[in-house]
Amino acid sequence: MTPTEIAIEILGWAGASLILLAYLLLSAGKMTGHSLVYQAMNVVGAAGFIVNGWWHGAIPSAVLNVIWMLIGTVALWRILARRKVSEVPDQGPAQ
Repeated sequence: MTPTEIAIEILGWAGASLILLAYLLLSAGKMTGHSLVYQAMNVVGAAGFIVNGWWHGAIPSAVLNVIWMLIGTVALWRILARRKVSEVPDQGPAQ
């Protein structure tokens, strides 16, 4: 096995582990679907699956994970946007 093939396999297994761990923590009630960490784990995990699936010619799996990653990215963007809005200090009543 070449170093590239080893790296591809590591990415795939790391991606699988992250997605599985995220789902386990969600199911156990340790985090919510609105958690920044949960969505980040899914995005990074999907990226590992994309690389691995594409490398192995598993195009349906790669496409599924592109969509999974996009959904997670949108969720991350919304979570971060909500945090920015909540961090804006109250200016008090208009004068």
